[in-house]
Amino acid sequence: MGEPRWLDEREARLWQGYIGLKLQLESELERRLVRDGGLSGAEFTLLVPLSEAPGGLLRARDLGRMVGWERSRISHQVGRMEKRGLVVREECAEDARGSMVRLTDAGRAAIVGAAPQHVEAVRSLFFDVLTDDEVDVLGAAFERVLARLPIAEE
Repeated sequence: MGEPRWLDEREARLWQGYIGLKLQLESELERRLVRDGGLSGAEFTLLVPLSEAPGGLLRARDLGRMVGWERSRISHQVGRMEKRGLVVREECAEDARGSMVRLTDAGRAAIVGAAPQHVEAVRSLFFDVLTDDEVDVLGAAFERVLARLPIAEE
């Protein structure tokens, strides 16, 4: 493997800045979601793709892939959301081992109610402090980094 390629001062500053940004931004967005919409970040994460899916219905496995979660995490979170009436589980017609997750009317109302404040928070906390050129540079950089990461399989 050889000698480690240690981060230089510039790289370490960027990496620590990224870690701090990720933690603090996620924490503040979660706080605002709970305060403004009564949803946890995990609930919002699952409600978004369900609200965009035809009929508000997705196979649990596909929902997990879309949000980058493992099967057990999806299962536990969907169970919590079922108890709140945000989603229901249904049998999968194509595969008896699989399950489907359907957005309920209450789930749709929750995402519709939370989305405007959430997008405003994202805009004010992140995009409003960046120039158009910085958005372009960061977008291209994030795409390159993401392209190098392995895609988690079930």
